[in-house]
Amino acid sequence: MAGPLEGVRVLDLSRVLAGPWASQNLADLGAEVIKIERPGAGDDTRGWGPPYVEDAVGQPSEVSAYFLSANRGKRSVTVDFTRPEGQEILRRLAAESDVLLENYKFGGLRKYGLDHDGLRAVNPRLIYCSITGFGQTGPYRQRTGYDFLLQAMGGLMSVTGEPGGEPMKVGVAITDILTGMYASTAILAALHERSRSGEGQHIDLALFDVQIATLANQALNYLVSGREPRRLGNAHPSIVPYQSFATVDGDIVLAVGNDEQFRRFVTAAGRPDLAEDERFRTNTGRVRNREVLVPLLRDIVAGQTTAQWLAQLEPLGVPCGPVNGVAAAFADPQAQARGMRLEMRHPELGTVPGVASPMRFSRTPIAYEQAPPRLGEHTEAVLRERLGASEAEIAQWREQGTI
Repeated sequence: MAGPLEGVRVLDLSRVLAGPWASQNLADLGAEVIKIERPGAGDDTRGWGPPYVEDAVGQPSEVSAYFLSANRGKRSVTVDFTRPEGQEILRRLAAESDVLLENYKFGGLRKYGLDHDGLRAVNPRLIYCSITGFGQTGPYRQRTGYDFLLQAMGGLMSVTGEPGGEPMKVGVAITDILTGMYASTAILAALHERSRSGEGQHIDLALFDVQIATLANQALNYLVSGREPRRLGNAHPSIVPYQSFATVDGDIVLAVGNDEQFRRFVTAAGRPDLAEDERFRTNTGRVRNREVLVPLLRDIVAGQTTAQWLAQLEPLGVPCGPVNGVAAAFADPQAQARGMRLEMRHPELGTVPGVASPMRFSRTPIAYEQAPPRLGEHTEAVLRERLGASEAEIAQWREQGTI
């Protein structure tokens, strides 16, 4: 069955993670995504390993796990757009596309005539989405932006880590991923607006802006109080107890969101008196007195295994869960029931693994029919289909090194 974005064509000049994450979302939703890559090299993440997928005889292939994570459902076309012939190919493809996605440095495509102004002339309906570290305006617009750098500059690392410890980044490139999600949303909104106006537009997305925006309640805590948020480890600035605790054999997260849940928890733990203590009876009191309460709870939780706590608390509706490793997360019965692990057919490797999209549709489900492409796998097919290129043209472009 066709996806909800069937008929939408995306020309994807992005690489690494933020842009490819956005275009993978669009591909999952049924858009045709044409991934433009450098001849001979391709997306940088093709070489970001190990690990690499093993072939049929157990030897590492040239397919990196990193590249697999963000490029399913796309067609790979290799074009050297530093050459005039390559620029003309991309202009012709842009004229036939609904969306162009790129994450080059500010002004990086202008010298090739592939910036928004240049391509608007050939396709006024084009939605042109630019992802940069710092955006198209401001004193930092010329700077290169990387996820780690933006987690630092955007405030996230200042609230991540143990109290008194060093600032920490999140264990995945979360600023890149969130930027990709915002890019997907913005593109869909622009497509909807175009259905009314008939006109395309330029979307300016900056990792810096995204990181500040996604500070969420921590940003508002500062704006409301004027006080700098502090690192609390796994604790929550506004809810107690809402953190991890060590058990006999591992760790468990308690996410007690209201006073009734707290009462049920301490009653099950054999300390109902804590729910009646004026210091802890309300969440406001528990936040103010966390330095007293949390050590008491640590001693209590440390007395049983993780499984024992889950067996006690889950039937009572006390939000809790084990701190799983990645293997345990995929082995979890809920992850298996939701089909979170994919196996996709690959023309050289048989199958390659993937992770399912969390977007579930009742009538237009996502079809995982195309594994991340080999470099240049679809170059000739796309040039024939979209540009009507002849065999002679394709041969000439290959001889020139344009494709």
